[in-house]
Amino acid sequence: MDFLDYAFMQRALLAAVLVGITAPAVGIYLVQRRQALMGDGIGHVAMTGVGLGFLLTWSPVWMATLVSVLGAVLMELIRWYGRTRGDIALAMLFYGGMAGGVMFINLAPTGSNANLTSYLFGSLSTVSESDVTAICVLAAFVVLVTLGLRRQLFAVSQDEEFARVTGLPVRALNLLTAITAAVTVTVAMRVVGLLLVSALMVVPVAAAQQIGRSFAATFVIAVAIGVSVTIGGTVTSYYQDVPPGATIVLLTIGAFVVLTALAAPLARRRARARTAADPAHDPAECTIPGTRETADEVGV
Repeated sequence: MDFLDYAFMQRALLAAVLVGITAPAVGIYLVQRRQALMGDGIGHVAMTGVGLGFLLTWSPVWMATLVSVLGAVLMELIRWYGRTRGDIALAMLFYGGMAGGVMFINLAPTGSNANLTSYLFGSLSTVSESDVTAICVLAAFVVLVTLGLRRQLFAVSQDEEFARVTGLPVRALNLLTAITAAVTVTVAMRVVGLLLVSALMVVPVAAAQQIGRSFAATFVIAVAIGVSVTIGGTVTSYYQDVPPGATIVLLTIGAFVVLTALAAPLARRRARARTAADPAHDPAECTIPGTRETADEVGV
């Protein structure tokens, strides 16, 4: 535990825990909406914000937050109205965001490709006190939205038409989901990097779905996986001098492989338990974790 003696590791671990909570908390709604790669697209756009931060000598985290939120709103507008050429518009937005980030950071007097690399792939030693403050504020917003509005977000993620009929403001909730995803990307970029953040938003959810029997259980398991792998990856990167972002993502994929291997035996055990409990009737119909459930099952 000697790594706790260093201030930069204390900051890195705090940031890692917050990332481990927020990324799966948002990712579960993106997976339900079949927008698993949305975080990757926002990460590309956020690069422009990082470059502008260096160029204007302002906090790259806050500038990336502003730019990624604008990009996420634009992505939602394209999804609503760009029915024929929406994919082309999104491609230009993503690649333009990446190109803008490289250009701005090279124009900045204090910027360099080394600075950009730490945001692309994460860096433990560069997490400053101001970064931690920004991450804490942004993470609080993400947790407030994903837990406080979980029933509404769940309903919209499952069936937009049904949610609209029930009177929910579907477009406003879609925009809020996109904005929350954008904020999560900027929370995570100092730990796992902009190019790898999407994996931490999606893979823990996919792993949790292998054993979770309800939305609430999947949510809790995904967050537990996220916290475990971010802490494990951060500590491993300190002792082995390996990139934190890559280490965290590989640990996350490892967790998915392990839970996938355990899912089949667990399913057979549950089937045998149901049969033993009610032998006079046919076995209950199997359900797929993380899919359609009633709003009452969403309570965390």
